[in-house]
Amino acid sequence: MSDLVGYLLTGLGIGSGFALVASGLVAIHRVTRVVNFAQGAFAVLAAMLTSTLLAAGLPHGLAEVGGVALGAAAGLLTGLIVLGPRRDSPGTTPGTALIVTLGLGVLAYAIEVLIWGDQPRSFPGVPGVAEIASARVPAHYLLIIGVAAPVFLLMALFFARTDLGKALSACASNRYAARVVGIDVRRMGLLAFALGGALGGLAGVLTTPVQQVTFDSDVTLIVNGFAAAVLGGLTRPVVALGGGLLLGVTQTLAAGYGGGAYQVEVALVLMLTVMIVQAARAR
Repeated sequence: MSDLVGYLLTGLGIGSGFALVASGLVAIHRVTRVVNFAQGAFAVLAAMLTSTLLAAGLPHGLAEVGGVALGAAAGLLTGLIVLGPRRDSPGTTPGTALIVTLGLGVLAYAIEVLIWGDQPRSFPGVPGVAEIASARVPAHYLLIIGVAAPVFLLMALFFARTDLGKALSACASNRYAARVVGIDVRRMGLLAFALGGALGGLAGVLTTPVQQVTFDSDVTLIVNGFAAAVLGGLTRPVVALGGGLLLGVTQTLAAGYGGGAYQVEVALVLMLTVMIVQAARAR
């Protein structure tokens, strides 16, 4: 029983990171209709910069904020490339945008290897082990849950209670109507990309102390994040959150009871199953 509790809490910690990546994908897709396959690169860039800042002597907190800021900046830059640099720019079609974000993800590989090399990086998180219901859980997993939970709550309040959040929601509901009432849809799209970059960066910063990061770690993140986001059709943040947590718990249970060699396959099978079911319903 204690093993099960430990696996569940560890899975919720890992799943919270997946859910942050998925929420960034959903935030971008809802407003711009772009599937951003560079989302995982935001997490890797943030984690790499954080490790560098900590190694340079910057204290925890400031270093992590710097990493998340880089993720947001990378997201904004991606948005500028995908949507175009000017207000009257037509941007790119969703299909073309997908190829562009894939290309930017590959470009991020080159940048990361050039600056940080190809060796795994990590940095210390919360030390120690917490004992809950006779289960011993690394304390950092509880930190991930403790940070992610209020972030999701604040996001919900932002979209429900602020004018800016309501403008983003309006663009997600009906871009044409939002434009008619005076909302700058392109600016909202750039904001969505920046928000997606910040969420991806936060995921990278939170999970790196328990999972080493390399230049190609974005593959695992984007596969799991996309699988979680697909559960909600890339439009429902709450479902994406639940999907991320489900993936984290499922993968941890699979690793704990069956071996850790098939964790990514779990995400792929879940994603393909959901897509097949959705396609069947659409007929």
